[in-house]
Amino acid sequence: MRDKVTISVSSIQGTKQFNLGKKTRFTLKVFCYTVFLALVAMGTAIYYLLHEAEFAKIKQIELEHKSTSLSKEIESLTTLKTRLETDLSAREERIQLVSDKLQDLENLLDMDSANDSQLESRLDIATINTSIRVSMLNQIPSGSPVKDARTSSGYGKRKHPVTGILKFHRGQDFAVNTGTPVYAPADGVIEITRPSDKGSGNFINVLHAYGFTTSYSHLSKFAVKKGDFVRKGDLIAYSGSSGLSSGPHLHYEVRFLKRALDPKPFIEWNVDNFDSIFNSVRGIEWESLVGKIESRVSLKRPHSSQRVAQLTAISK
Repeated sequence: MRDKVTISVSSIQGTKQFNLGKKTRFTLKVFCYTVFLALVAMGTAIYYLLHEAEFAKIKQIELEHKSTSLSKEIESLTTLKTRLETDLSAREERIQLVSDKLQDLENLLDMDSANDSQLESRLDIATINTSIRVSMLNQIPSGSPVKDARTSSGYGKRKHPVTGILKFHRGQDFAVNTGTPVYAPADGVIEITRPSDKGSGNFINVLHAYGFTTSYSHLSKFAVKKGDFVRKGDLIAYSGSSGLSSGPHLHYEVRFLKRALDPKPFIEWNVDNFDSIFNSVRGIEWESLVGKIESRVSLKRPHSSQRVAQLTAISK
């Protein structure tokens, strides 16, 4: 009897009994254990899958954040790339503008620009040539000492308007009203300021560089005194009719080592016709003078990179 289990089931129809043998009980036990293990395995699997799903969700959120961050970074890099391309294009345009301006400068200086030469080398040459010309035009008399004035008498033989005597006229007369400003045609120092009512009248003599001097006669008033240093374009006097004069005018002379020169080539001399002075004024060792100035300018010229920056800023 120990090896059997009786199960009684009561109902309206009566009671039924089922006898479970040892083998049947073993089968039921195995089934129950199997079901239990299956449920445990299923629960474990469900827990693992839920955990993996949560982990995957977290990873997805992280990837979304990374994706957003990368998108912003890509957008920022794209903006930077666009800006750099714009800056590069602008720099190329400015460099081209510098090159074009340099070409104009070379044309103005009558220089042969080699297309295959470096911009820096071309700047070196142009800077030296420009500096030489500017230096010479500032230190040697150039341009008119009075503005918009008519020439009433040139350099050479003529009858003196007061005495009527045929005499060599060693300067150039400008027909200007009394009180017309007179300007220094070059840097220099005032050597003489001589008031007088005879001959040249109120008179100024200015010492310039390299042996050149200029003088101004028949002035009405001085604006400087002896020993004053003046720069090209500074006011030095006012025109008048003092001394032996037939009327208001300015008598202007240019001398080299005290030898009178025709002022006209110096009055007409400027950067546009720079070389004209070498052919029109004889008796001066222009080649030696230019060589000395070129040597000095070459030693003082700024570094090419600085000149590129300066020219680029101007072109902006």
